[in-house]
Amino acid sequence: MKLHITVDGQSYEVEVEVADTKPVGPSYYPPVHSRGAFTVPPVSAPDPVSDHGADGKVCRSPLAGLVSRIHVEPGQEVAVDDVLLVLEAMKMETEVTAPFAGVIASVNASPGASVKQGEVLVEIE
Repeated sequence: MKLHITVDGQSYEVEVEVADTKPVGPSYYPPVHSRGAFTVPPVSAPDPVSDHGADGKVCRSPLAGLVSRIHVEPGQEVAVDDVLLVLEAMKMETEVTAPFAGVIASVNASPGASVKQGEVLVEIE
């Protein structure tokens, strides 16, 4: 295939050969063959890690981030899926909900605090 190109006002005729266009390596993504816009499948936030601690049940952070808001306090009763607190990471907010019903024994975070993934945020009796 011949192409005409201009560089700094000077015209050139070049001949090029089209090679295999499939990239090699981890950055290869197959082409999208659709007529519409490319869409990314929705991804839900990870569920909080929960388990039974030495004195009861605990709710752990599903991700690393900052504690934005706390919705519970010790002594408060919660039901399954009640919002315990809100974490912020990469300008996205994630609600951490109660994985089981009970009474809040302790809240181990404060607004503005940085938490790591898997860190115990709330203990439930």
